[in-house]
Amino acid sequence: MTFYKYQGTGNDFIMIDGRREIPTISQKEIEKLCHRRFGIGADGLIILAEEAGYDFRMIYYNSDGRESSMCGNGGRCIARFAHDLGMGDQFSFIAIDGPHKAQVEAERVKLQMGDVANIESRMGDFFTDTGSPHHVQFIDDPNQLDILSAAHAIRYSDTYKKDGVNVNFVQGAGQNWQMRTYERGVEDETYSCGTGVTAAALVAHHKYQAPSPVQMHTKGGTLGLTIQFHPDKGYHNIWLVGPALKVFEGQIA
Repeated sequence: MTFYKYQGTGNDFIMIDGRREIPTISQKEIEKLCHRRFGIGADGLIILAEEAGYDFRMIYYNSDGRESSMCGNGGRCIARFAHDLGMGDQFSFIAIDGPHKAQVEAERVKLQMGDVANIESRMGDFFTDTGSPHHVQFIDDPNQLDILSAAHAIRYSDTYKKDGVNVNFVQGAGQNWQMRTYERGVEDETYSCGTGVTAAALVAHHKYQAPSPVQMHTKGGTLGLTIQFHPDKGYHNIWLVGPALKVFEGQIA
């Protein structure tokens, strides 16, 4: 079986073309393929499948092998993958959280995220769902943080231990922000997280009136990610914009 490796600001994924046939891959097999010592190595595995009424369907698995909620950088990478397969440069696709639009422009990919109805106060910080659940905490310097210890205290708290949550640590002002993210399912820090970047930008507007577009810099995002949004009784017309590129391809024996 042919696989393709893609990355968006360091968030990396194994891509499989499942238009003719969706491959049967077990949880343990996906976990092995995503392992960075004994497999290909990735934050997740994504299958591009056919879906009536859409250009394709996105099926996303975390690196623990479990099918997961929406992945923003994965959504941008699968749009690049579809483009590289010769399917065009503008797409309407369906994911686990509903329909999305995407547009490929040179190295950048623009992905329309779902509307966000509200932002909640939780544990003295903030919570919102941008296709995946995110806890957002503002701190003085994310780069100096012991992220595993800090994230575990939140992710495994009584509030979240049953279903899990992605945890984001954010700093900045105006339109320029930086952040680090711990992702459930991966159970570690990732270089970037598209739904997390989106959540952080919206919460930055909610708390500090950060104006759209927000530039968010992640551990793997030297070029940064841009989040455009329209606030009006929630958040609408949300677009996640940034680079997404093919790394290599190969064969799974």
